[in-house]
Amino acid sequence: MKFFIDTANLAQIKEAHDLGILDGVTTNPSLMAKEGIKGEAAIMKHYEAICEVVEGGDVSAEVLSTDYASMVEEGKKLAAIHPNIVVKVPMIKDGVKAIKWFTDNGIRTNCTLVFSAGQAILAAKAGASYVSPFIGRIDDGSWDGVELIAQIAQIYSVQGFKTEILAASIRNALHIVKCAEVGADVCTCPLDSILGLLKHPLTDIGLAKFLEDAKKM
Repeated sequence: MKFFIDTANLAQIKEAHDLGILDGVTTNPSLMAKEGIKGEAAIMKHYEAICEVVEGGDVSAEVLSTDYASMVEEGKKLAAIHPNIVVKVPMIKDGVKAIKWFTDNGIRTNCTLVFSAGQAILAAKAGASYVSPFIGRIDDGSWDGVELIAQIAQIYSVQGFKTEILAASIRNALHIVKCAEVGADVCTCPLDSILGLLKHPLTDIGLAKFLEDAKKM
């Protein structure tokens, strides 16, 4: 399973990269705004900076438009920034049409805001490179987000779809483990969730004991 970091913060992206486990980055308009990145020119430049840090990993750059023609034009501009840009497109009717156009024209896509297996099937049929089910938001609605990942994985396996399942809206380290168990190809999450995988009280206790014993040598 690939690890993407869900942020526009360059310092956090560099930290994940230096850890040696970073495969890519996902962003959205909210994350850009959080970092004070505003205006088309600044956003384009920031995407380029992110690509340079990731060094070969995919970087999802989201379109802001919601109509077919505008999404295509915006997506072409985003894809031109860097070869590793993946155009992020919302799961709406015109979004599916745009994904098909991008697929036919050699531009990779990430279909975002997916909340059902039916939506995931449409994204795969249109040729999306990634499909992003938002499992945390599904959990917020008292449903099981990880179960949706499992269902999509089963369908894609049976049908032979090549679209990768990118588990999004991950809230904690346990989400990452559960998504790995049921067949997610990628997880994207905040740095804290990734670092949470490091933590276990027995590790801390064992290390403290080793260090204590080492002083006696």
